[in-house]
Amino acid sequence: MNGRSGLASGGLRHWAVRAGALAAAALVLAACGSATTTTSATGQKVKGGVATFAESPGAAPNYIFPMANSQTFSVANLSQFSELMYRPLYWFGENGKVTLNESLSLAYPPVYSDGGKTVTIKLKNYQWSDGTPVTSRDVEFWINVLKAAVGNNPSDYGGYVPGLFPDNVVSASYPDSHTIVLHLDKAYSSYYFTYNQLSEITPIPQHAWDKTSDSQAVGDYDMTSSGALAVYNYLNNASTQLGTYATNPLWQVVDGPWKLKSFTTDGDAVFVPNPNYSGPVKPTLSEFEEKPFTSEAAELNVLRSGDLSYGYIDATQLGQKKYLESLGYNYEPWIGWQITYFPENFTNPTKGPIFDQLYFRQAFQMLIDQPTWIKDILHGAGYPTYGPVPTLPASKFTTKDDSSNLYPYNPSKAIALLKDHGWDVVPNGTTTCAKAGTGPGECGAGIKAGTPLEFNLVYASGTPQLTYQYEALKSNESKAGIVLNLSTQPFDTIISVTHPCTSSNPCNPMWDMNSWGGGWIFAPDYYPTGDELFASTAPSNYGGYSDPTMDKLIQQTETSSSLSALYAYENYAAKQLPVIWMPVNDAQLSFIKKNLQGVLPQDPLLQIYPENWYFTK
Repeated sequence: MNGRSGLASGGLRHWAVRAGALAAAALVLAACGSATTTTSATGQKVKGGVATFAESPGAAPNYIFPMANSQTFSVANLSQFSELMYRPLYWFGENGKVTLNESLSLAYPPVYSDGGKTVTIKLKNYQWSDGTPVTSRDVEFWINVLKAAVGNNPSDYGGYVPGLFPDNVVSASYPDSHTIVLHLDKAYSSYYFTYNQLSEITPIPQHAWDKTSDSQAVGDYDMTSSGALAVYNYLNNASTQLGTYATNPLWQVVDGPWKLKSFTTDGDAVFVPNPNYSGPVKPTLSEFEEKPFTSEAAELNVLRSGDLSYGYIDATQLGQKKYLESLGYNYEPWIGWQITYFPENFTNPTKGPIFDQLYFRQAFQMLIDQPTWIKDILHGAGYPTYGPVPTLPASKFTTKDDSSNLYPYNPSKAIALLKDHGWDVVPNGTTTCAKAGTGPGECGAGIKAGTPLEFNLVYASGTPQLTYQYEALKSNESKAGIVLNLSTQPFDTIISVTHPCTSSNPCNPMWDMNSWGGGWIFAPDYYPTGDELFASTAPSNYGGYSDPTMDKLIQQTETSSSLSALYAYENYAAKQLPVIWMPVNDAQLSFIKKNLQGVLPQDPLLQIYPENWYFTK
C-alpha cells in the first residue's frame, strides 16, 4: 500500500499490483438465527451474519502495529487490516473519490496559521475499546515513537521520507487533551501537508502500549528518545508474533469499528464489532473474516461454487463472467488511485546518456500502444497512464495534458524523430548512432558513434498478462530498430537491483530498464505530487532521473496551496517523460452477490469498509 504510496511496501510503497485482482473479497452469509431485520430499499436488511473477505494469494496480513516498516508497509497490512482496528487521524476516501473524509476522521479539519508554518488540530470525542478517551497524548505517543524509530533506522517506518514528517516538525505542543499544535520548519501548502503529512499520523493507545515488555507497567517511556525506541522495539517484536494477535492484550485495545476475535499464522483473521466504536457507522455484520487463498485458481473454484458473496477473478478469466452472473453475482471492476510506469536507468554509464535525451524517450513512448493493449491484453480491464497523476477516478487534481495522450502510438513519427537526431534507423534490426555529437541532427552528449539502441528489460515473473504486454512492447519497439532483451525475475530481485548507481553501489548488468509489474498507488500520500517519485533525491526515484526544473516545480507543490502549482508540475512531467508510462490494470475485478449491500463504490485507495456492509433477503 508508498507504499503505501507507491511500490511494494515501504520505500517502494507500491502494492505489487497484479494483472487481475489486488485484494479480493469473499462474503458468506451465516445462519442468522435470531437476527433482526429492517426494511431497506433493496429488500429486508439482515442485522448480523458473517462476511468472509478473500485475500489475494501471497498477500495475507502479517503485521498489526500500524507503524509498519518498509517490509510490511502494504495494502494487505494497513488499508485492509490494521486500519479496521486503528484509525488514522485523518481518513481519506469518500464515496469513491479521493478526498478528505471529515466524517470518518478522528479530528476536525486542521487549521493553518503563521503563513502555513503552524498547524492546529482539534480531536473529536473518540474512545478506545476499553472506554479510555482518545486524546492528544495518543498523538504525541505516535510522534515520539516514530521519531525514535526512524532516527535509529529510517526503514522502520515505510512511509518515512528524510526531511519530511516528522523531521519537518520543529516543535509540538499539546495544550489540552483535544488539541495538538505543530510548528513546522517552513510554510507548507495546506493541501500537501494535510494530504501527505498529517495523513501519516495514527493515534495509538499510550495508556496501554507505553511500555517495553509484557510485564512492565505502563509509563511515560516515550518521553525520551531511548525510551521511545525501546517502546518501538517492544511493539515491533510483538507484531512479528502472528500467532498471538488475538490473545495479546495489546491488540485488543482499538479505536476502529472492529476487534480481532481470532488470527492464524497463514493470515485468516476473524473480526467482531467493537461495541465502543465512536464513529458514525457501526457494523451491522456479527463477524467479518479475511480468508487466505493459496492461489487465484483456488479462489475461483470457491467463487464458482457460489459460496462467496464478494470475490474476484483475473482478467484472463473474464470468459467466466456470464457463468458467474448466472449464479447471482454483479461484475464490478475496482479502479485504484494509481499510475503504472517503469524506470530507465539514467545512471547507467553506457545507456544513461541515451535515456537523457528527451527525443529518445518521446520516440520510445510513441511505440507503446496503450489503448490497444488495454483492449486486447487487459480485456478492457484497465486504463492508460499519460502522466504522473492518475486519470481515474476523475478528480480535481488532473489536467488536460495529464489525461491526454501527448505521445500516441505512431511508429512513423518515432522513426522520423530518431533519424532527425542522427540515428541510422534499421526497422526490425538494430538502430545505431550515425552522427555523434551535441549539435543539431546529432545523437547527443555522451553517445558515441555506432552506439546501438539495445537494452536489457527485466520484468516481474509470474503474470501472463505482463508477459503479453512486454512481448508486444518488444515487437513495437523493433519497428524503429530498438532492441529489447527481455527477461524475468521475481519482484523482490528486481526491486533489489533497481536503484541509482554509484561507485559504492554499482549497476547490476541487468539494469537498463526494469519493471516490477505494477503501479504506484498514492496512499497514504494522497496528494499526487512528485516528491517521492521524480525529485532528484526522491527515495523512489529508482532510475536516478534529475531535472532542476522538475525539482523546482515539485517543491512548489509542497509550499503553494494553489492547485496551479500541482498542475504546472504534472503538465511538465507528462511532457518530459521521467519514466515510461504504461497501462494501469484495474486493481481488482470483483464479483459481488446481489444480496450484499453497502460495498459500492469500491474505494480507489483500496480501503475496505465492512462496517458499511449488510445482507438483504
